[in-house]
Amino acid sequence: MLQKLIISTILLGLPWIAPSLAQAQAYPNNMVKIIVPYPAGGGVDFVGRTVSQRLSEIWGQPVTIENKSGASGSIGADYVAKSKPDGLTLVLASPAEVLVGPIAGQKTSYDPQKDLIPVVLVGETPLGVVAHPSIAGSNLGEALANSKKSGKELSYGTPGNGSSMHFAGEAIQEGTNTPLNHIPYRGAAPAVNDVLGNQVNMAIVGLPPTVAHIKAGNMKLLAVTTMKRSPAFPDAPSIAEIPGLKGYRFSNWMLLLAPAGTPNTIVNKIAQDTNKVLSEPDIKKKLEEAGVDGVGLTGADLNKFLGEERARYTSIAKSGKIKFSE
Repeated sequence: MLQKLIISTILLGLPWIAPSLAQAQAYPNNMVKIIVPYPAGGGVDFVGRTVSQRLSEIWGQPVTIENKSGASGSIGADYVAKSKPDGLTLVLASPAEVLVGPIAGQKTSYDPQKDLIPVVLVGETPLGVVAHPSIAGSNLGEALANSKKSGKELSYGTPGNGSSMHFAGEAIQEGTNTPLNHIPYRGAAPAVNDVLGNQVNMAIVGLPPTVAHIKAGNMKLLAVTTMKRSPAFPDAPSIAEIPGLKGYRFSNWMLLLAPAGTPNTIVNKIAQDTNKVLSEPDIKKKLEEAGVDGVGLTGADLNKFLGEERARYTSIAKSGKIKFSE
């Protein structure tokens, strides 16, 4: 009798299991669009294009990158939040549009915790404080000291108000008591271009879009924002080495998200296949050469990471030292 009951239970469950398996096996059955909420040429865009090309080969379907920039990344994130939850429209986000901006008071038409599902943490990179070669000082500490001595306020560009880079810059200003003029841009690429053109003194951006310029001598890397120096640029100091900034740590990460309601089987398949790509030696090398660490966090580990990041930025916002401004 018990055996018959077990068999009946299994058989009753099969109709529910079969569609889930079929969804995963059939995905993707059409083109996949990954929204990058910043202009082409930035760090998030670089990671997205690196990974999407290989995913396209694995899936046998086109995986395209579409840049939808503006409002510190929230325009692109909002587009995906309102998209059909079939796994065919995803967003590769930075901390700004899914965590930092809303915590700092940015108003968005979507709730990042309710309207988007974290799929996989694709990569993480230190932020770089880069400057035009003409700036006085070989590192950030010297540049700040020279600014104080001369009384000339330094300007710094970021990919936008409420971005993690904006937080990073304001934290430097508070920790060193050095006035800095924040210039928000619509993404990393235009900020980098204005540093190259000497229209802004410095920029705080992810490393990928600056690597070629630094190696060519067209730009100085004054510091990195992680607590340890970057293996890609061991001569550039960590900001935590500057007096007043002990314990300083900011990073830019690239998180792949899907619209809420996307089936778990599809979410899991995207995460698993993305991790396959990140484990490939040629992909790892390409990311590492650009200063990006391929991470691949999923599931409970990813949720724990995001919870810790959310708590840290919330604490910073509440301290009153860093505030979002329009």
